[in-house]
Amino acid sequence: MTRPPRIDAHHHLWRYDRDAFGWIAAGSLIARDFDTDALAAALASRDISGAIAVQARQVPEETRFLLAAAARCPQILGVVGWIDLRCDDIVAQLAADAAPLLVGYRHVVQDEADGDFLLGDAIVRGVRAVVARGLTYDLLVDHRQLATVPAFLDRVGNGRFVLDHAAKPAIAAGGWQPWADRLAAVAACPQVMCKVSGLVTEADHARWSADDLQRYLDHIFTLFGPSRLMWGSDWPVCLLAADYGRVFDVIADYVERHCPRHAAAIFGENALAAYAPAELER
Repeated sequence: MTRPPRIDAHHHLWRYDRDAFGWIAAGSLIARDFDTDALAAALASRDISGAIAVQARQVPEETRFLLAAAARCPQILGVVGWIDLRCDDIVAQLAADAAPLLVGYRHVVQDEADGDFLLGDAIVRGVRAVVARGLTYDLLVDHRQLATVPAFLDRVGNGRFVLDHAAKPAIAAGGWQPWADRLAAVAACPQVMCKVSGLVTEADHARWSADDLQRYLDHIFTLFGPSRLMWGSDWPVCLLAADYGRVFDVIADYVERHCPRHAAAIFGENALAAYAPAELER
């Protein structure tokens, strides 16, 4: 029997520049280039056949950079780019950006000082325009903005939404509330899927273990259920805490113990559903 394809629903690529990537500490393990050859090697380490490339810079050039990478790398099935969602001519800008492998957009909301950023009229208008085109919007928030997500979704209306990194619980500090209750409120919104990604870098980078993730994974899986979850590596950011194989293995082991019948969905099918499956056929 042929195994269903595995999809990494969240990775990055970049040509490192200190000014462009100010969030990366100088001298860090990830303060260097990560290209499609390195991505292909990482995917091959766990027999993963496809991946979704996600923006890491908030400049228009980022979308074009990722689309060019996708054109060179057949494993990249879709690109979540960046656009100025608050621009006055967002509809025209989206039309100009259109490309077969462009499946969605993301804004780094977690870096916004305003906890109510998502409720601003301009951002709501911009995201409405994104989902009106049939594209997916990725939500990158911390626990502050997580509180506003249900109201944001009410204002935006129908569409496909993906919560990145389960809103980044403070695992290293043993943090639980208000993240846990706020995540439950978001999970009650049926149009939201959640990425099981980025968790190892929220744990203690040097000393984390699978046991440290257990409580958080239990909560995430209970709230969203296997039909609304997808695995992502968050490579190369994950390298701060673990290599690619370990990041895959810790979630694969959890799935095998708790919901093995849903492995194909969590490691591929749900990502295809979230990111416009008609556009992802190569």
